Amino acid sequence: MESEMLQSPLLGLGEEDESDLTDWNLPLAFMKKRHCEKIEGSKSLAQSWRMKDRERFERIACKEDLKLKSVSAWEDRHLFKAVLDRSGNAVERWGEAGTNAKQSWAEMKTVSVALVLCLNVGVDPPDVVKTTPCARLECWIDPLSMGPQKALETIGANLQKQYENWQPRARYKQSLDPTVDEVKKLCTSLRRNAKEERVLFHYNGHGVPRPTVNGEIWVFNKNYTQYIPLSIYDLQTWMGSPSIFVYDCSNAGLIVKSFKQFALQREQELEVAAINPNHPLAQMPLPPSMKNCIQLAACEANELLPMIPDLPADLFTSCLTTPIKIALRWFCMQKSVRLVPGVTLDLIEKIPGRLNDRRTPLGELNWIFTAITDTIAWNVLPRDLFQKLFRQDLLVASLFRNFLLAERIMRSYNCTPVSSPRLPPTYMHAMWQAWDLAVDICLSQLPTIIEEGTAFRHSPFFAEQLTAFQVWLTMGVENRNPPEQLPIVLQIEAGGALAQIAQRSCGCPIPGSAQGQVLLSQVHRLRALDLLGRFLDLGPWAVSLALSVGIFPYVLKLLQSSARELRPLLVFIWAKILAVDSSCQADLVKDNGHKYFLSVLADPYMPAEHRTMTAFILAVIVNNYNTGQEACLQGNLIAICLEQLNDPHPLLRHWVAICLGRIWQNFDSARWCGVRDSAHEKLYSLLSDPIPEVRCAAVFALGTFVGNSAERTDHSTTIDHNVAMMLAQLINDGSPMVRKELVVALSHLVVQYESNFCTVALQFIEEEKNYPLPSPAATEGGSLTPVRDGPCTPRLRSVSSYGNIRAVTTARNLNKSLQNLSLNEESGSSVAFSPGNLSTSSSASSTLGSPENEEYILSFETIDKMRRVSSYSSLNSLIGVSFNSVYTQIWRVLLHLAADPYPDVSDLAMKVLNSIAYKATVNARPQRILDTSSLTQSAPASPTNKGMHIHQVGGSPPTTSTSSSSLTNDVTKQPVSRDMASVRPANVGSVGVQYTPHSHQFPRTRKMFDKGPEQTADDADDAVGHKSFISATVQTGFCDWSAKYFAQPVMKIPEEHDLESQIRKEREWRFLRNARVRKQAQKIIQKGEKLDYFHNGNPRYTRITAMEYLNGQDCSLLLTATDDGAIRVWKNFADLEKNPEMVTAWQGLSDMLPTTRGLARRVSIYLDRSKQGGAGMVVDWEQETGLLMTSGDVRIIRIWDTDREMKVQDIPTGADSCVTSLSCDSHRSLIVAGLGDGSIRVFDRRMALSECRVMTYREHTAWVVKAYLQKHPEGNIMSVSVNGDVRFFDPRMPESMKVLQIVKGLTALDIHPQANLFACGSMNQFTAIYNGNGELINNIKYYDGFMGQRVGAISCLAFHPHWPHLAVGSNDYYISVYSVEKRIR
Repeated sequence: MESEMLQSPLLGLGEEDESDLTDWNLPLAFMKKRHCEKIEGSKSLAQSWRMKDRERFERIACKEDLKLKSVSAWEDRHLFKAVLDRSGNAVERWGEAGTNAKQSWAEMKTVSVALVLCLNVGVDPPDVVKTTPCARLECWIDPLSMGPQKALETIGANLQKQYENWQPRARYKQSLDPTVDEVKKLCTSLRRNAKEERVLFHYNGHGVPRPTVNGEIWVFNKNYTQYIPLSIYDLQTWMGSPSIFVYDCSNAGLIVKSFKQFALQREQELEVAAINPNHPLAQMPLPPSMKNCIQLAACEANELLPMIPDLPADLFTSCLTTPIKIALRWFCMQKSVRLVPGVTLDLIEKIPGRLNDRRTPLGELNWIFTAITDTIAWNVLPRDLFQKLFRQDLLVASLFRNFLLAERIMRSYNCTPVSSPRLPPTYMHAMWQAWDLAVDICLSQLPTIIEEGTAFRHSPFFAEQLTAFQVWLTMGVENRNPPEQLPIVLQIEAGGALAQIAQRSCGCPIPGSAQGQVLLSQVHRLRALDLLGRFLDLGPWAVSLALSVGIFPYVLKLLQSSARELRPLLVFIWAKILAVDSSCQADLVKDNGHKYFLSVLADPYMPAEHRTMTAFILAVIVNNYNTGQEACLQGNLIAICLEQLNDPHPLLRHWVAICLGRIWQNFDSARWCGVRDSAHEKLYSLLSDPIPEVRCAAVFALGTFVGNSAERTDHSTTIDHNVAMMLAQLINDGSPMVRKELVVALSHLVVQYESNFCTVALQFIEEEKNYPLPSPAATEGGSLTPVRDGPCTPRLRSVSSYGNIRAVTTARNLNKSLQNLSLNEESGSSVAFSPGNLSTSSSASSTLGSPENEEYILSFETIDKMRRVSSYSSLNSLIGVSFNSVYTQIWRVLLHLAADPYPDVSDLAMKVLNSIAYKATVNARPQRILDTSSLTQSAPASPTNKGMHIHQVGGSPPTTSTSSSSLTNDVTKQPVSRDMASVRPANVGSVGVQYTPHSHQFPRTRKMFDKGPEQTADDADDAVGHKSFISATVQTGFCDWSAKYFAQPVMKIPEEHDLESQIRKEREWRFLRNARVRKQAQKIIQKGEKLDYFHNGNPRYTRITAMEYLNGQDCSLLLTATDDGAIRVWKNFADLEKNPEMVTAWQGLSDMLPTTRGLARRVSIYLDRSKQGGAGMVVDWEQETGLLMTSGDVRIIRIWDTDREMKVQDIPTGADSCVTSLSCDSHRSLIVAGLGDGSIRVFDRRMALSECRVMTYREHTAWVVKAYLQKHPEGNIMSVSVNGDVRFFDPRMPESMKVLQIVKGLTALDIHPQANLFACGSMNQFTAIYNGNGELINNIKYYDGFMGQRVGAISCLAFHPHWPHLAVGSNDYYISVYSVEKRIR
């Protein structure tokens, strides 16, 4: 139920309608997320922010001499379809554009740089006519101001320094006016040293002719007397891949075109070699692909470089390597500089500060420039291209940011820089205006700063961008474009020493980290983190965007901060990241980030909400990651979690339990640490937690606790047994989510002790066949016949959440390999497996028997019969002492869960049971035991996967055998594996001649760990595959479903509280509808037409005995109760547009076995009181409190809290007869029960159990059909018996006030809570409606037309509390809903 009530709307209702406002104050039952959505995780999104360089894998393939089988994929976006090894097995597959491949952000970097300068100072090339004056500066040096050789060397040294500003750790090699051989030697040497990393080739061709159309650039001969062509094809061969090429020369676009043509030529040659094994290239190593090499060219193929004298000759190189200097110079050359008087080219050379000190004007401009270019690229480029160019390599990211400036400056001189991959035009982007403004503000201060020494005023750029981002978050609509300011927000976080550490430690592309030393201010950093957290809270799409822009390295390094004010923000941000991309766990552990969260979780002063997120983060870190488990175990995570198991915050308890379950999952060291700390015993308290999700998390933790496959001692086996028996107490938990997790937890135990359970399974199978128990289905009237849709016949509704109804599915054929097996022989004749014995499967569950054929070994009917047989006391005497063992008890629990009313629970339990039955029967061998009197207790079970329980033939058990693993958990001191704890049946000679499985044929003197008879490799493989098959199929998505909470918005106002939301509007409409219905309550039911019906999903031998509407004032649900004690809740039950869906189901009353009675026996009571029949199950619902009262063929009244999905109270009735009717009043805490002996008993549930019965009426002389307590302070009790006498009682008076006599032979009755009407159901298939005075209003015939389907007698009926709907249930498994007007289909 909703913990918070919605504020009632002011809809202008009159005073007479004030009572209708209570609709808004009534809580809603079964409307939480666990009821409204499927328990499964969200589909993981492929994160492209961890792009893997495809050329790296390609070169690894070459190095390992792998053969590429398919090259056709190179023509499209797929680089590889598959790289295959020599045996043809796939090594790795690539997805679309590599987005599924993930790699650390620090892995790719440029490690070597080749600086090739062909200047030939003093000699101009013959094909370029230069102007006078002309641009002369190369790397800001005039080559004519010194000797040619010295100028060449100085220019080379300056170029290297300019590159070192962006990548100081690279290996630089200069080649000044080189020859072809020198270039070859340089390139091959750098590629050899770089291995798989990137190499940069910078070519300055200002002193040589322009490139040729044949794909050649020019160098010199040794004597500098000739220009020698250098083929781009050869350059590709020497440079290899990955590489980046920078061409600063006229017609540079020709080089780019030729490069692509040669790359395509290489691939075509490779395709030919792949098709023709005799081709020369087929015997050579796989050449690298050049399609993904990066190229930057100064101009198009038909353009010359600018020659303006105020600009440097290498304008393109200056933009790439000294962007701030050339940007300021170009700005001063524009007309707009007139707005800033006193600024000249000479003045900007004196601008104070350093690029890496943002407190200075130069440093701040550099930081702003980085933020703006990053923002332009992120908003214009496709995401995958942005990742490749701006987040994969520090030097590449810097060059491409500066390339955006080069495009802006050089386009102003009719020169268009070219890149490969090609970028969209960015020179007109609006963010350049913000750059011009920042330059204006800075340059306007220069004269006074330089001349007068005034202090520098920092730019408001970042503060204004944060405000713009805040406006986007606050005022934006639901569906909107991403915020432009996101990269700028990250720039603020990138400032300071932390970002500088990040750059030095790994060389990752952190924009601006090389420039920023301190933050704009501490306030701005906190503000930026806060806004970032609010952005991430918008959903997984926002997290993906933030990761793509580069959030990861920032927030990772911020974990090194000790500032307490950052803790809540960082915890929230990391919870959002890990909820979307859990692969970050490796990076966290690598950088010791887990220690930060361990300290936060252990901090008692942190709010519970933040510790909850921290527990989630740690649960992700240790999830299926052994390194994370070891690191957190060393960080004392188990002890920290155990201290917070009883925290008042339920979500914290929830995730602490999941964290514990994950840290010791398949990690034996953590499990034993938990044993030493009594973790399993401390988790027991959570099994009774009021929150179902917490109980489910505790079951998960205990399930993984016993699911470790490592070998154990007797002590560990005892612990497993204790945990199993504690878990078994949840068999009747009210939440199907908890019971489903319970099946998974018990399946871990079944897998570990498989041999013991196989023995128990065989014993149960034998007992089920030998013990005569009549099937209730054989004596129960009625049949289920599907009907066809037609004008006179309503359609049979399909039930989406109960996809295969047990009663309508056809029987599955038994596996042929099992049909000839015989496990029992009586009177010399073999009783083979047959559909009547084992495999009559009308079960609806998804099948599992063997991993190969998915056949059911045990049908639902067989399992249900086993369950009922095992409840008889004679079973223990028949089977022996072993049926008191833990394994037997757990098997009984699984049998019970296989008959669970909730389909998902029963499906999982059926899988586990049939899996063990398959192992037990397939491994069985028909070896006859001649002397049954010599049967003794068994030897230990085999430790192998194929091992089973052993019946020894003669003699006594070996001394090393374990003792009976009974409820007392007696085990030997000898260390054994978990499969070795045995179940030993006592002498069973009275049962008959027995056959034993082949694994029972061990010699009596075998050692403890002897593997027994020889097993083939196939057998062993089958056993291992079988176990993995169970673990793979028997699982829930509970943990992943729980993690979705952190991926979805948590700051957003819930829709039900949003006055403008659709949910709110719909609820207001229902509010007005209820008011109208109440006004018409006295005249609504004048006639009846069948509205709809569907199958309830209960077994054939059970029947519906009670129904209730839940949430009648809002989103109605239909509750049905059957005489086996099961309760089911449905939605969409009367919606013709949707199929009915089961919301939840549980066992409301245990120990209620369906009887073989018919409904006629109840009616015959008034003729012969000596006949007694069962009432099945009866319920009553309190919407105000969310309490459900249940009783029936038991001696108690059980009260369920539907909010907690738990039993809260058992009230004894004090009578020997069954309870036939219940009614309650929450305002007076009264419960009225009608009984089969005719008595009416009144209980006050506030009083002690021994005193709670406050009144007993015995005026009825026959079965009480209905007892109803009116819901107001002065309300009376109305009751009716099968004799047809209706009596009215005042709870304060000992005798009835009024008596009415109506028709006899009643089977069901209900009173409309608003109208003065009540409806009676008869065994004669009709429903009669009366008013409060006993006058007949109408009869509803229970068939449609002459050809309509006649159904069984009416078993129960219920009015909707507001709508004019009447639901009628019968003993033929159908539910019908009647309305005032006939629905048009």
